[in-house]
Amino acid sequence: MPILTSDFDYDLPDELIARYPLATRSASRLLHVKGDKLSDLCFTDLPSLLHQGDLLVLNDTKVMKARLFGKKDTGGAVEVLVERITDHERYIAACHVRSSRALKMGQTVSLADGAMSATMCGRDENLFILQFVNPILADLDKYGQMPIPPYFERTATKTDDERYQTVFCDDAKQASVAAPTASLHFDDKTLQILKDKGVDIAFVTLHVGAGTFAPVKTDDLTDHVMHAEYAHLPQQTADKINAAKANGKKIIAVGTTVARTLETAHLHRVNGLLTEFRGDTQIFIYPPYEFGVVDRLITNFHLPKSTLLMLVSAFAGTDNIKHAYVHAIGQQYRFFSYGDAMLLDKCP
Repeated sequence: MPILTSDFDYDLPDELIARYPLATRSASRLLHVKGDKLSDLCFTDLPSLLHQGDLLVLNDTKVMKARLFGKKDTGGAVEVLVERITDHERYIAACHVRSSRALKMGQTVSLADGAMSATMCGRDENLFILQFVNPILADLDKYGQMPIPPYFERTATKTDDERYQTVFCDDAKQASVAAPTASLHFDDKTLQILKDKGVDIAFVTLHVGAGTFAPVKTDDLTDHVMHAEYAHLPQQTADKINAAKANGKKIIAVGTTVARTLETAHLHRVNGLLTEFRGDTQIFIYPPYEFGVVDRLITNFHLPKSTLLMLVSAFAGTDNIKHAYVHAIGQQYRFFSYGDAMLLDKCP
């Protein structure tokens, strides 16, 4: 029997889309979902819901200023979103390109008022392979714009440069084109309170791609081809997870990116234990799916028909998530990247 994508659709009033961040990171609300039981809380209540010895796992990726505007050599306007830098030495990247007509092989684009330029040298499905003149990351830092989500329907500001990054992002891991948004609620104070309570903290890396915003377009979601993203579970984090599990403690994934990284690593476990994993993941989690690592999940409210909504439905139960979303809309929660948070307990 097919699993219908339409089963993961819902109507959201436009005014509930959080297009700007709150004044402080931890000021958001928190909806605790435990089966069909819902609790309306504040994000600052999170430490009271976790226990000594639990392990909180965060994604330490950093968002690139990946969006560029310019002109083709024919004079037409062009927008470039750097999805992934594939060759740092030769300044080559796979990019999304928006223009009235598709770029042709060998065609050059001038970007950032002429400060940058790139030549189209290939295709990889829907991505254009561009070779830039100078080191890409350095130029993006100078001339690029923060790639805020399209549903914000606005231009990125200086505020986004700070607030669309986590407080713990690793400068050496600047490769995402979207933030791991569940982590945006954490500030230094909240992290310190958790540490003081005895909650352990560990990190993984998943470089988020633009595909995270793409709705599933197939009628049967099992026909959907998941986009690939680079993920890394360090051995140190794997050891912490194995130890916590052995001691009966909970693994709390902060965000779907962490959940996907941990569950990908679970598929490659050795003798029942997690070990270091490094590579691309295309794991597509939807109901029914049995989670092997994650016990609790902190997440935001997700787009209709998105793979992320399917993942949280697999985790907490489809009916429970539908119930929670109806409740959240009725209670005027703020949705999507700058929106409020949820704490989900795994459905037995």
